[in-house]
Amino acid sequence: MHVFKFGGASVKDALGVRNLEAVLRTVGYENTLIVISAMGKTTNALEIVVGNYFNTKGELQSSIQDVKKYHNAILLDLFDTGPEETHPVFKKVSALFEELRHFFDRNKSPDYNFVYDQVIGYGELVSTLIVSEYLNRVGIRNNWVDVRELIKTDTYYRRANVNWEATQAAVSSKLNTSVLNITQGFIGSDDNNFMTTLGREGSDYSAAILAYCLNAENVTIWKDVPGVLNADPRYFENAQLLNKISYREAIELAFYGASVIHPKTLQPLQQKEIPLFVKSFKNPEHAGTMVAKGSGIEPLIPCFIVKKNQVLISLSSLDFSYIVEENISEIFKLLALYKMKVDVIQNSAISFSVCVDNVYNNLPKLLQHLKARFKVTCHDNVSLYTIRHYTQDAIAQLEEGKTILLKQLTQGTVQMVAE
Repeated sequence: MHVFKFGGASVKDALGVRNLEAVLRTVGYENTLIVISAMGKTTNALEIVVGNYFNTKGELQSSIQDVKKYHNAILLDLFDTGPEETHPVFKKVSALFEELRHFFDRNKSPDYNFVYDQVIGYGELVSTLIVSEYLNRVGIRNNWVDVRELIKTDTYYRRANVNWEATQAAVSSKLNTSVLNITQGFIGSDDNNFMTTLGREGSDYSAAILAYCLNAENVTIWKDVPGVLNADPRYFENAQLLNKISYREAIELAFYGASVIHPKTLQPLQQKEIPLFVKSFKNPEHAGTMVAKGSGIEPLIPCFIVKKNQVLISLSSLDFSYIVEENISEIFKLLALYKMKVDVIQNSAISFSVCVDNVYNNLPKLLQHLKARFKVTCHDNVSLYTIRHYTQDAIAQLEEGKTILLKQLTQGTVQMVAE
């Protein structure tokens, strides 16, 4: 089995869907499972829908209609059937949007995270339906699969944990591997069959989960870049292609926030030594990057990573006493309580600093709790920069023109928090 994953950029419009078809005809699609993300910026648009449900109900229906119009434009381009004939895909897509509207009508839960997960996955359901129907129309026969029946999780909404035993059983019993299958990334379901999500950019992880359960030969992530680069070209100039990366090195890069590979994606692949290829859907015959068993990276050059919109919290004791194990334990309990993702920590005798990702918008509650015990300084909207395999020139280049709030060097890695 081969597992292909196509991200939102690859299917953002009708041209992208046709290009996906061209990629399949170029590289082949026998014994293949295809995982597809929501089209373009649909996830962002559905986040606006969720926000309107909680805060601006008068705009809820119009924001749903905006998402539907975007997809209808793609449908009309792909399925131009003329005035006398309408392709069944139009009714199928409309039915999904009606299903979404009905959820809002009957929902009683005030839990934002629960509501988020019941809504956001419709982007993937619609995109895969459109692609599946289009490929069937042009002669690439395939089966549309609802991944909610395959990937089973707990109820940690917006960052669900996989129930591997239940997922393996579902994949083994329900997935017909003798045909081309198309399914969704990012989503799964809990024991009550409520939709769950695996975290933003979780479609890569979905591909890895399914590859693990299928004992796949390899996984290919199709991107709008030629492979894994040593820096994000949106933020850094002269980014270079990495030809090969070991699992260990790729996990390090993902942990520090490299955007090409989702942090959880590599772990199941490494366990079964399933190679991961990152290739360009614009140039499918190019080798791209291979992530596999081995050592280091090729070529060995500094790798630059940036995480925006971080929060730096610096703590010191009110009476200038030492920050010891008891204090640190309490701090981490609070970080866990308020679901803060910790990216960097640094401590001295009387101070403790932590750079966190405020995913769940619990920062005010956390700060209020911390101020009862510590002197607190907070810098929000800062950027966390990481250089793997750094050189002094690379550090100097990154520091230029920035105010450095925190700097930490370990063997092979330097991290800096900057305003």
